[in-house]
Amino acid sequence: MVFGGSRGIGAAIARRLARDGAEVALTYVSAPQHAAETVAAIEADGGVALAIKADSANADEIRQAVAQAVSRFGGFDIAVVNAGIIKVGDFSTFSIEDLDHMLDINVRGVFVAIQAAAEHMESGGRIVTIGSNAAVRSGYPGASVYSMTKGAVAVMVKGIAIDLAPRGITVNNVQPGPTATDMTAGQIDYIRSLVPLQRVAEPDEIAGLVSYLTSAESAYMTGSSLTIDGGSAL
Repeated sequence: MVFGGSRGIGAAIARRLARDGAEVALTYVSAPQHAAETVAAIEADGGVALAIKADSANADEIRQAVAQAVSRFGGFDIAVVNAGIIKVGDFSTFSIEDLDHMLDINVRGVFVAIQAAAEHMESGGRIVTIGSNAAVRSGYPGASVYSMTKGAVAVMVKGIAIDLAPRGITVNNVQPGPTATDMTAGQIDYIRSLVPLQRVAEPDEIAGLVSYLTSAESAYMTGSSLTIDGGSAL
């Protein structure tokens, strides 16, 4: 299951996991057309996919989405928590409402998704969160709250990995840097200049790392945060 899998990095992950042989459930909240396109792309390649509307700011909707996926597919081998938002603004004027919204989705939503999915996992299960390189570097003004939420995810993963280790379930965190998605549209030229490799990532490159972390080859890796950002200063 890919939480936040309708477009961008999430859609690339959903498509890659389907190519790896998984039946994929994905959640979306505001872009049903993108969710439908992702499902159609997976099915066109011979895969199986299900789109489920669920707001990651709402714990009940997350749990209901998990229940729906379990009803369709019978359980979980893989859960990828990609859903997240970014709001930037000066620390001194950042509103409590925006702070709470970011925490609801980027921190609480991640915790609830992992908790709900893990309940239905057997030994060998794989959980991957999609954090951000902002957890280890905050290279531009106004990113303090976003960086805080992604730092929380990295620490959360370390703790949950320990809790789930006796059950044979691994938990890891992928921290992308600038990636070609809707979020970076219109800023690519500026961002590229700040990346030593002189380009941004493609979503499929992030999906490739997720594929490794959900494979048998990564069975001894858990509680890790892996940064994939081209050496970015952002």
